[in-house]
Amino acid sequence: MKKVYPDAKAALADVLRDGMLICCGGFGVCGVPEILIHAIRDSGVKNLTFVSNNAGVDGGGLGLLLETRQISKMISSYVGENKLFAKQYLAGELEIEFNPQGTLAERIRAGGAGIPAFFTRTGAGTDIAKGKEERIFDGERYIMERGIVADLSIVHAWMGDTEGNLVYRKTARNFNPMMATAGKVTVAQVEHLVQPGELNPDAIITPGVYVQRIVQLHNYVKPIENRTVRKRPAAAGTGEEV
Repeated sequence: MKKVYPDAKAALADVLRDGMLICCGGFGVCGVPEILIHAIRDSGVKNLTFVSNNAGVDGGGLGLLLETRQISKMISSYVGENKLFAKQYLAGELEIEFNPQGTLAERIRAGGAGIPAFFTRTGAGTDIAKGKEERIFDGERYIMERGIVADLSIVHAWMGDTEGNLVYRKTARNFNPMMATAGKVTVAQVEHLVQPGELNPDAIITPGVYVQRIVQLHNYVKPIENRTVRKRPAAAGTGEEV
């Protein structure tokens, strides 16, 4: 099975449709499949529901799809750092399904593992529990949460091979591994693509069986949400900071 596609547009061409449920890896702008998001934007599909920890930032990540109003609903745990998100929500133009972050992660993991539902104490007795089945276990109140299975998952990986095995780098790992398992079709953008056998088997986090399509990144520039610099000590003999 050929998994490597020449670009993001080709990898998504026969997959995208209006009204899809899409899982998107990333946290803030770290580990976000930016190139695949660009391709979704350019395709013009609309009325999308996205499962993502957050909705990107103004002008980046899923924020690009908010600009074009292609997202109708977000299933998220955090929506800060995005003024457009707040504006659309408060205007009634965007539906939000809030999840505690751990619950969101487990819903995605459960979907990928074939678990249709699970019980958690998180959110019991709050607005999160409204409309959900409740049970008592060991004297404690629990609510039922459903696993999430998406029509499409898009993820970012540091390294991958042509069979779809993926390795993530440090905090860019975040939600990507679980998102990769929860999609009926998973498309991965990969910074470094190698041949089968070149990855250390012990380093592989997502097995290739979960990944159907791969796009290799070229000249990829990682976005930085908040760039900060600290002043360096004065250069010798100048008395001035540099």
